[in-house]
This record gives sequence, C-alpha cells and structure tokens, in this order.
Amino acid sequence: MIEQQIKAAIRDIPDFPKPGITFKDITPILKDPALCENVVDAFIEKLKGIRIDVVAGVESRGFLFGLTLATKLGVPFIPVRKAGKLPYTIKQKAYKLEYGTAIIEMHTDAFEPGQHILIHDDLLATGGTVTAASELITEMGGIVAGFAFVVGLGFLNGKERIAPLSDNVIVLADY
Repeated sequence: MIEQQIKAAIRDIPDFPKPGITFKDITPILKDPALCENVVDAFIEKLKGIRIDVVAGVESRGFLFGLTLATKLGVPFIPVRKAGKLPYTIKQKAYKLEYGTAIIEMHTDAFEPGQHILIHDDLLATGGTVTAASELITEMGGIVAGFAFVVGLGFLNGKERIAPLSDNVIVLADY
C-alpha cells in the first residue's frame, strides 16, 4: 500500500538534470503530512528487529525523512554532507560519480565506535553515495546497520551494489 501511495504522489520531471534523465521528484510527498507519516511508519515497521543506534541522513533529501525517522526510533540523527558544509572537525570520503568525483563528510564526533548506523537517503540510484557513506562510517569505527530509501531505481542496480554492505536494504517504492 505505501508503494502505491508514494508512486501516486511522485512527479516525473523529464530531461532533468540533463537530457535523457527522468527525475523522480519526491517534493509532492512533502505536501501531504499523512503520507509523510505513513512513509516514516513504513520504515519503522520494516526496521523492526534491527539494531539501530544512529540514523545518518545523506544530503540533502536524506535529511527530510531521516530526522523524523531518528526521532521516532529515539536515536540521534547525523548529517552526511557535501564537502565544506560542516563547521566542526570532519572526516571526508571522496568517491566517483558517472561524471566525475564528489566528497562527503561527517563530524568526527558524530557517533561512537561500535554503534550501528542506519544510512538513509530519499533515492537509491547506482548506490555510489551511500557506498561512500558506508565506507566513511566503517572507517570511523561504526557498523552499517542497513539502508533505507523512499524510492529505488531498480534498473540502475544500486541495490545489488550495496547488498554486500548490509543484509538490510529497504526501498519503499521501486521503479
């Protein structure tokens, strides 16, 4: 049921951000508070039995449901940001994109070594960003508890790419 609700709300934007790409716009979901609550509740249900000490949200749309999810789980939320956005001592991770490279970073005191971290983002495409986030978390002594996404683009095989990093990969609406 949640998959149908999400798919009914998502807006396709052709040729964004470049020709040939159809962007899955989740912002219409944000206009519906009941649907937003249903999204978070669906994550909570699917995460039952998984140890989660912290939720890490990937910039920027991973912040939208990530903070609410962490709050409902009663655990801290940590932002995974693009380079140059965090004001305190940070650790960085560079990774490859199909069109270049990018850098993500986290505060060095974001979590304690040994804590189980759920990585959340709005959309799973190729898995490159969340793979980099999981490597950063592991390098900092954390344990990747799983991944949670509102939308997945199954044809890009991101789920297969990140499956070796955790048995817990949740996608609420797959295309």
